[in-house]
Amino acid sequence: MNNNLAYLREGREELINGKIVAMSPAATNHNRVAGNIFLLFGSYLRGKPCIPFGDGEKVFLTETDHFVPDFMVVCDRDKIKADGVHGAPDLVVEILSPSTGVHDKGRKKRVYERCGVSEYWIVSPEARSVDVYLLEEGRFELRGSYSVYPDYMLIHMTEEEKAEMVTEFYCHLYDDLPIRLDDIFSDMF
Repeated sequence: MNNNLAYLREGREELINGKIVAMSPAATNHNRVAGNIFLLFGSYLRGKPCIPFGDGEKVFLTETDHFVPDFMVVCDRDKIKADGVHGAPDLVVEILSPSTGVHDKGRKKRVYERCGVSEYWIVSPEARSVDVYLLEEGRFELRGSYSVYPDYMLIHMTEEEKAEMVTEFYCHLYDDLPIRLDDIFSDMF
């Protein structure tokens, strides 16, 4: 077995373009957002064929790319093995942190796209935003960018502007599961 791969399986690392990249411990708000997303999908998917996975589950996509997404949903149970998920999940969520943003928006996004992940979210706890990408004709297209408006902006908005704000969206896999921004970003510090 490749020594890099043996080391990779022992700890909290990812293999990105053939290089082992240590994952930094997640900050409190990162963990809150990841937990909130898992709760939303975990409750909804109970008893359904698709399986939600929280942070810590490996996904093996190529020989040189083994990632640990912050959240994913897998509908093809044949992809799930004892050591992780082998093949493209249906939904992947990456939560930005200063040390991971360049990978999440760069190499990882391209690999998810090339391997056939149908929906990819990039979530920023700091900006309180969610960018939703859908795979269309083999390429990710930005289908929505959703943000929680900070209080300093809200106080200057008219009631009409506030009424037009988008405060929820739908996961494209499940058109009956509203995703409320307040639920994703609740109890942050």
